[in-house]
Amino acid sequence: MRKKLRSIIEDTSTKAGRNFDYFIQFLILLSLISFSVETLPDNSSTTVQILKYIDVFCVGIFSIEYMLRIYVAKKPLSYIFSFYGIIDVLAIFPFYLRTGMDLRALRTFRVFRVFRALKLIRYNRALKRFHIAAGVVKEELVLFSIVTGILIFLSASGIYFFENEAQPEAFKSIFHSLWWAVVSLTTVGYGDVVPITAGGRIFTFFVLVVGVGVVTVPAGLVATALSKAREIEEEERENINTKP
Repeated sequence: MRKKLRSIIEDTSTKAGRNFDYFIQFLILLSLISFSVETLPDNSSTTVQILKYIDVFCVGIFSIEYMLRIYVAKKPLSYIFSFYGIIDVLAIFPFYLRTGMDLRALRTFRVFRVFRALKLIRYNRALKRFHIAAGVVKEELVLFSIVTGILIFLSASGIYFFENEAQPEAFKSIFHSLWWAVVSLTTVGYGDVVPITAGGRIFTFFVLVVGVGVVTVPAGLVATALSKAREIEEEERENINTKP
């Protein structure tokens, strides 16, 4: 019995295994959609009740699936503390926890199981390249993060100096000015806090120019690192092919 259940629950190469996996994926999407619909402000009482039934049904299936995965696992503890085991328990524990905070959005992590259904492990070479690239560019990214932190602080200090007297409520302190510094340096510019003095606007111009570099430099570093990782991978492949 355990062997047959294992072939259905864990083996996606069989028809029954694939159907089971697709059914779970459907329930994951259904639960996320129902959770999103529930946040709409003008739902009728009937809609609320239907959404509640959907939630209970999905959590019930997820709970049964979790227990079955523990049952069929060759090493239950290994599954419980594995990546997918933790994801599976994150999908159901908010329902039983019932805290003041709605944590059902954690079910989003269950989408990672689609990797197994689609056999994305074929792309482990690409994942390996990302791992190599992270090692290649690690020092540069750390240094860039430190420099970015300094620039954010200097931007907050500068805009506080220029705008504090003109807008004491918006720029009460350097800490209050940090929000403006972050959205300006990242070139997001929400527009909820803007400079109104001539000095503040000139200062903002230079901050925005620097912000272009803040956004583009990491992308360039990562792209260069990925190219280097591909070169390293090709060299390793050539070395393996040339071995007698």
